[in-house]
Amino acid sequence: MINNTLSSYAASTPIDTELNLADTGQKSVRQLESTLSFSPSLPLSISGRQSWLVFAAAVFLVSVPVFIEAPIVRSLPSLSLALTAFWVWLSFTLMSRPATYVWGDLLLGFSWSWLAGAIYWGWLRWEPAWHLPVESIGLPFACWCLFKNWGKVGNWFYLGSLLGTVLTDVYFYIVDLMPYWRQIMRVDAELAPQILQNALIQVQTPWGQSWAIILALVLLTVGILPLGRKQRHWYAFGGAVLSTILVDSLFLLAAIAA
Repeated sequence: MINNTLSSYAASTPIDTELNLADTGQKSVRQLESTLSFSPSLPLSISGRQSWLVFAAAVFLVSVPVFIEAPIVRSLPSLSLALTAFWVWLSFTLMSRPATYVWGDLLLGFSWSWLAGAIYWGWLRWEPAWHLPVESIGLPFACWCLFKNWGKVGNWFYLGSLLGTVLTDVYFYIVDLMPYWRQIMRVDAELAPQILQNALIQVQTPWGQSWAIILALVLLTVGILPLGRKQRHWYAFGGAVLSTILVDSLFLLAAIAA
């Protein structure tokens, strides 16, 4: 009787142990799966923060040529042109490291805007008809890179900046502000405020105000809609487009103050 009991206990114990181990293993797998199901939220939140940093950097870099490059290029155009090589070198240096790749990518797109600004404002600023052709100097390179699916953040930033420039120039043509552009580039600094005031009168007409509203709505729409895609290159594009409104508004305030 005792032998039968012992043999029965010995036979059943491995099975029970195996069942317990199986239950424990299944619970562990379920816990691991539950943990992993929440883990993507961390990289997604980091990516989201970085996307908004890219957006802010794009806004800043559109403002740089206006408020930083302009004083340099008027007095030292050759230096401004040479700085393009520095921006390109710095961008490739940053792109060589995974942690800073996105910033190098963005800076490479910015270098095209800087190059165009150095050429136009340094030697061709008296003729507004040359503005868009020169600003488009990096367009073939940007399109080729996007076709190859390379440098998306920087090249989309450049395209957004270029689109903002195109719409601003279109407004100048529609409202007939190009003559004032030519005048202000040729006269002495003390005469510039009067020219700005004359241009402001043109902007304040119903025609000028209507087109300002239309183009501002276009910029807002084109700049905001891509942000819903939650990708860094669209944040760079949106930041560049929307910053055009900021820069144009600052120019308008300067004209009013003059």
